[in-house]
Amino acid sequence: MKKLGVMIIVILAICGGLYVGANQLEKAQGITGENSLNLYNWGDYIDPELITKFEEETGYRVTYETFDSNEAMYTKIEQGGTNYDLAVPSEYMIERMIDENLLIELDHSKIRGLDNIDAQFLDQLFDPNNHYSIPYFWGTLGIIYNDKFIDEKAIQHWDDLWSEELTNELMLIDGAREVIGLALNSEGHSLNSKDDDQLAAAAVKLESLTPNVKAIVADEIKMYMIQEEAAAAVTFSGEASEMLWENENLHYVIPSEGSNLWFDNFVIPKTAKNFDAAYAFINFMLEPENAAQNAEYVGYSTPNKEAMKLLPSEIIEDEQFYPNEATMENLEVYEDLGSEYISIYNDYFLEFKMHRK
Repeated sequence: MKKLGVMIIVILAICGGLYVGANQLEKAQGITGENSLNLYNWGDYIDPELITKFEEETGYRVTYETFDSNEAMYTKIEQGGTNYDLAVPSEYMIERMIDENLLIELDHSKIRGLDNIDAQFLDQLFDPNNHYSIPYFWGTLGIIYNDKFIDEKAIQHWDDLWSEELTNELMLIDGAREVIGLALNSEGHSLNSKDDDQLAAAAVKLESLTPNVKAIVADEIKMYMIQEEAAAAVTFSGEASEMLWENENLHYVIPSEGSNLWFDNFVIPKTAKNFDAAYAFINFMLEPENAAQNAEYVGYSTPNKEAMKLLPSEIIEDEQFYPNEATMENLEVYEDLGSEYISIYNDYFLEFKMHRK
């Protein structure tokens, strides 16, 4: 009970994003930069019990703030004025932040437990030798469908989304890279394509998908699919895991022709004030017991091979969320396309959204 005030801040942050009045409360409780950790993360992306455990074990107090997109996170850090000690961006944004000198190069001598991470999730092209980032979660982009409305064999590939059976029954995630990328993958192209003809053709193909699109949304997909308000949706694997838990008629599939393999990693922004707290939290989350608990709570895939030994077999043997090697070979990581092609992807996506109206 002695930490109730701080935990109210944490719980409100996790549930709703920005906290209100935290600075005043922190000052009243004597929380300073020396004994606090300012964590900037995605919403509902950590087990709140782990924050309590970290505070009790280390004496640090956690201020937890959330973002809903990599771009929103980037803008806030790039503009300055905020002293986040840790943030959790995705791979292509990590690459951009490295290029723009927005991140601190990590001191690996202060990191314990990096050898718990499976080697396949280390030394990625967006951060060679993990000089700037430490793996947190990973997952895929795929299709979730309800077998009450669609036969299992009817949804296996991206092209299946164009079926007349899905007229006004498809929900898409609100993301340019995801939607343009699935159209590119459906034609056998890279989701990182910078080929103008391929991109134009993908945009034309997406126009023909509009009769099937019921809505383009974000987190609302979970509620809609659980409540069976649509037959199918394009979403991330962790979101799908939560949906499957709530509705036994739902299934998740990764199209074999290719899709996105994403990583969310810890980074220390240039604006960080408490490096000791940042390293303490990284080390805490690298501990297998904590990583396993977090994976069970959040539903995304852990890169921690030692944590996997602690997870139930039905989780780690589920190829929907821990795909086999053949599937992994056809997955691509988003690359930083540069401002010119990011704008092209965004423009095509905006045209698609406007066209369906």
